[in-house]
Amino acid sequence: MEKLPKIAFPFIVAIIVIIIIITKSAVTIGSGEAGVLYKTFGGGVVTDAPPLGEGFHIVAPWNSVYIYEVRQQEALEKMNVLSSNGLDIKLEASVWFQPKYEDLGKLHKEKSEMYKDRVLLPAIRSAARSVVGRYTPEQLYSTKRDAIQQEIYEETRKIVDDQYIQLNEVLVRDVTLPPTIKDAIERKLKQEQESLEYEFRLVTAQKEAERQIIEAQGKADANKILSASLTDKILQDKGIEATVKLSESSNSKVIVIGSGDSGMPIILGNQ
Repeated sequence: MEKLPKIAFPFIVAIIVIIIIITKSAVTIGSGEAGVLYKTFGGGVVTDAPPLGEGFHIVAPWNSVYIYEVRQQEALEKMNVLSSNGLDIKLEASVWFQPKYEDLGKLHKEKSEMYKDRVLLPAIRSAARSVVGRYTPEQLYSTKRDAIQQEIYEETRKIVDDQYIQLNEVLVRDVTLPPTIKDAIERKLKQEQESLEYEFRLVTAQKEAERQIIEAQGKADANKILSASLTDKILQDKGIEATVKLSESSNSKVIVIGSGDSGMPIILGNQ
C-alpha cells in the first residue's frame, strides 16, 4: 500500500503532461474566421497551403496559429482633403473589405494583423485626396457624389488588389464644406431653381397662347368655309324642312306663308 503512490506518481505526471500538450495543441476557429499556421521548426508562416478553416484543429504544441476574421468588415475613415481650387473639405467614407482567403498566409507574413492600418486606410486616404482634388466644392456638394464615390473605389482597389485585400465597396457618407462656401452654393442652387421655374412658366404661357391662336384660327377657317357653302337656296330649303317638321307637331300654331324679305314662313305659337 505504501508503494502504490510511488507507482501512480509517474502516471499522474504523464497524464498532466498529456493534458498540457493537448491544451497547447488544440485550436478552435470560430465562424467567419480562418487560421494561419506558423511552424517554428518548419519554415515559419505556411503560405503554400489553404488556411485552417472553421472548427477544431490539433497542431504541434511548438507551432502557433494566428486567427483572422475573413468575412466582410467595415472601416470608417474621416479625412481632410482639398478641392480643385484648394478649399479644405471634410470627407467621411465607409469602406467594406475582407482579406483574400487563399492569400491569408501571405497577408500575415507580409502585412501582419495590422494590415488594415498599414495598407487599407492609407490607400483610401490617398485615393480620396487624388479624386476630390479634381472637383470643385459645388460638384462635391451637389452633382458628382456618386461619381466621386465610384472613382475612390476604383483607385483604392488598384492599390490594395495586389496586397491580398479584397475591396467590396466604398461609400461616401458625408461631405462637409466650409460654411461660407456651403451657403453660397445653396443660394446659387436656389436662384437656379427659381430661374428654371420662371422659364417653365414662360414656356407654358407661350404654349397656351399658341394653342388659343390655333384654336381661334381653326374656328375662323371653319366659319369661313361654312359661310361660303351656305347659299340662299340652301338656306331656303332648310327653312322649308324645318317648317314642315314644326307644322306636324301637336302644338297649336299659326303659319304665315311668304312673310319677310326671304319669303320664308313665320310660325306663331299658341302663346
